[in-house]
Amino acid sequence: MHPSALQIRDFTYDLPEEKIARYPLEQRDQSRLLLYRNQAFTEDTYRNIDRFLPEGALMVFNQTRVIHARLLFRKPTGGRIEVFCLEPDNRYPDVQTAMLQQGEVYWKCMVGGAAKWKEGQVLELEQEHADAPKVFAALHERAEGVYILHLYWPASDTTFAEVLHQAGKVPLPPYLNRDAEQADEHRYQTIFAREEGSVAAPTAALHFTDEVMQSLAEKAIDAAFVTLHVGAGTFKPVKSETMEGHDMHAEWIEVTAPLLETVMNRLALDKPVVAVGTTSCRTLESLYWIGVRLIRKENIDFAGIAMPQWYPYENPSDIPATTAFRALLDYLQSTPLSKLVTRTQIIIAPGYSFRVIAGMVTNFHQPQSTLLLLVAALVGPSWRDIYTYALEHGFRFLSYGDGCLLWKK
Repeated sequence: MHPSALQIRDFTYDLPEEKIARYPLEQRDQSRLLLYRNQAFTEDTYRNIDRFLPEGALMVFNQTRVIHARLLFRKPTGGRIEVFCLEPDNRYPDVQTAMLQQGEVYWKCMVGGAAKWKEGQVLELEQEHADAPKVFAALHERAEGVYILHLYWPASDTTFAEVLHQAGKVPLPPYLNRDAEQADEHRYQTIFAREEGSVAAPTAALHFTDEVMQSLAEKAIDAAFVTLHVGAGTFKPVKSETMEGHDMHAEWIEVTAPLLETVMNRLALDKPVVAVGTTSCRTLESLYWIGVRLIRKENIDFAGIAMPQWYPYENPSDIPATTAFRALLDYLQSTPLSKLVTRTQIIIAPGYSFRVIAGMVTNFHQPQSTLLLLVAALVGPSWRDIYTYALEHGFRFLSYGDGCLLWKK
């Protein structure tokens, strides 16, 4: 069955409010870890995850960094307008270029109270410190359900990344139902956070510490890093009855030639590749299909969306993963580019055949979400048994909650 025919009501469960973790544990790696394999459950903590992974496995992490995406502006009349920065306008080739803009930038945003923002009205950013640089916002245009804002500041040697860091707030998920606190500055970032651009953390990796990474290395379990800038679409509910009516959000991915080579070599040795989080999984599986498109000599829009939503289901392939990654590596090495930067819109749902990953570390996700669909694609109908067990045994859910290690069915 084509996943577009899936009914989202089949992927729901009762999530009581008290099961949602509002705050993280004091020690990251003490979060509980649920392991499910061959219809058997095991419980432990992330501190001991190395015990459940085979020697020679490759763990792939997302090294994106969450930006201070929430900005509060004040109208000339004194009223407040909240702005949530989603992603750069299409005039920029990638997130990094946009983040380094000086003096001005155009950004796609959600705007709270937009109806009260009169055309031509310029707003000024609220600042906690009197000596902070002034920042202004003007409505540029409305596009695809969001607003494109023209943001500008007189300090022309200041980058937009610096503006956000100085004046913005950590964009905690809405289901936490609380304002960001000082501790979230640190805890809502992974220890690998490097490339700025996400509006949500790759939460599966929040549980990893230097001590855990050392334990993995001692067992010859290597780590590799991709970048997928998580967009607000990750929280976008599926409102249509079937997946056919859901427009999957596109997200920026960045990968280097060494990463492609590392994954390709590990697959050639038949060693398991384990994605840490749905974002790493989505990146790795998208890379396979982009490689397939290169082999097929298709016209790929690398500046736009290289992997459309339904491509894997409508264009089946029996090309080995190593061959697809070799094609992608050869393409990248034939260009002057140091890394591949594009966007993926892939939706991974039941009916999808995984080509790269053998397993995944992930948190427990919201009912009727595309993230839960991805889990169901990996483990099959057993997803319901896993979530029922977690609910009945006191596991904490969502971004700051516990997690699980799941293997491909």
